[in-house]
Amino acid sequence: MRYNNQVAPTTDGAYTFVKLREELLGLYWKPGMTIADIHNILLYFFQEVESPARLAGNILLVHETLNQVEQPRQAWIYNPGQRRVRRAPNVAYDNPGTASDGLRTNDMTDMFNGAMDRFNWTTVGKKEMYVPYNSYKAHAPDVTPDDFVRPGHLNPALFRYELHRVWIVDAVLKPGMRHINSRRTYYLDEDSYQILMIDHYDKRDQLWRFSEAHCINYYDLPTFWSTIEVHYDLQAGRYVAQGLDNQDPVNTFDVDMSPADFTPQALRTRGRR
Repeated sequence: MRYNNQVAPTTDGAYTFVKLREELLGLYWKPGMTIADIHNILLYFFQEVESPARLAGNILLVHETLNQVEQPRQAWIYNPGQRRVRRAPNVAYDNPGTASDGLRTNDMTDMFNGAMDRFNWTTVGKKEMYVPYNSYKAHAPDVTPDDFVRPGHLNPALFRYELHRVWIVDAVLKPGMRHINSRRTYYLDEDSYQILMIDHYDKRDQLWRFSEAHCINYYDLPTFWSTIEVHYDLQAGRYVAQGLDNQDPVNTFDVDMSPADFTPQALRTRGRR
């Protein structure tokens, strides 16, 4: 369980704070599990908007499949006004992410997720670059959203960059496929394979957006993962940032959950709370 709160500032620095509570379950990391045991489900994902009031109570449930060409991800939404659970077939590719004001697509979640079939993927090579790394100041419990948000960018004093070797991977849109990006370039940490940065190009093949994952070591697991993700729209001068959870209990990795907690029936029950 985690809070994955986000902000989407305007060009003058004013922002909307959206509080998102998320629960994730991956059976593949449990001891003794095999590919056959997980039934092609890579991840179970539950997300509830807790604030602001106009969005509170909206819930998203996703069954993320391992092979999304063979079986696309399954998704459901719960709307508190309608008190109904509906299938959500558009939670994929370049459809807008939850409460992101159009600044983040669904496949930009966790830097990239979902089916890879709309792009041709090429490993360009490896090089040394200054990349976001070990941003423990950004993870400190006394940091507030006001400390993070600046007009046009997050507060650089809270982040850290290091010279690291990264793998460079190009994703080019296939002929006949639709996506708002014609191309993306990914920069993956050589040691962990965490995506640290992304260049996003528009239909004119001009640089449009830029993404950074500010990562830390979670030593209790252990794993290397982002504490803050930020996606900049360079043409509009705006951005959306996720992971501003310093004031909340974060990344509780030892909660015991099962697939029964992630059914559409359970979604309706949670929606009535």
